[in-house]
Amino acid sequence: MASTKNIPNVLTIAGSDSGGGAGIQTDLKAFSALGAYGASVITALTAQNTRGVTAVHAPKPAFITAQLDAVFDDIRIDAMKIGMLANAGIVRAVADALRRHRPAHVVLDTVMISKSNHALLAPEAVAALRDELLPLATLVTPNLPEAAALLGEASASNEDEMVRQGKALRALGAKAVLVKGGHLGSADSPDWLIEESGALRLGGARVPLKNTHGTGCTLSSAIAALIPQTDDLASATAEAKRYLTGAIEASDRLEVGHGVGPVHHFYRWW
Repeated sequence: MASTKNIPNVLTIAGSDSGGGAGIQTDLKAFSALGAYGASVITALTAQNTRGVTAVHAPKPAFITAQLDAVFDDIRIDAMKIGMLANAGIVRAVADALRRHRPAHVVLDTVMISKSNHALLAPEAVAALRDELLPLATLVTPNLPEAAALLGEASASNEDEMVRQGKALRALGAKAVLVKGGHLGSADSPDWLIEESGALRLGGARVPLKNTHGTGCTLSSAIAALIPQTDDLASATAEAKRYLTGAIEASDRLEVGHGVGPVHHFYRWW
């Protein structure tokens, strides 16, 4: 895709955040900030603000399929980001669509629990996510609790364990895995990118601000927006991490809510 002059079209398949700090709303902001046109398939509606999630409504899987087919029947999709899927039926509907439409790049953000500790994926759907979607992904981006849940293990407590779990997830079928180390509690915030060629450490300063709502969504959607523009996963991931760090650092410019606020996706412009 690096040779094309077309602005990339990137699809997000995720839940809606009524507070605007995560999910579909955050994905579209990140796409726009990084030079991509965003399309969307909404998998769930959440009643949500900076203090938590109070309700979730998930459409029937057939409606997810209808949205996906409508997009792919008309729009060239250069990359895709998958976020909240809510239940096993929706997981399978998305997996079926991916097998039919075969998008070039799929970034799977394994959304399971919100920052306010609200379950965003039914427990029985974890196996479907691992078995149906993970093998179709270009990149999977779990945090430490999510990686552990997918593997049925305890969360990694150090970087060696992060790498081992990343390799184990890649062995389940994903082309690459980005294990995010934000939960380590170390002075910095290291991520490990596991590809066929080996493991790459992506370091980064830990920004001491509370406005971190939607950081996982932002990182995965930023990678999806950048892959078609770089054609190099490591470069796209490193640039996405730099973009996210800047968005967190600038988040105190925003005054949104009274809880864990959002990052500033457009910090480079306003």
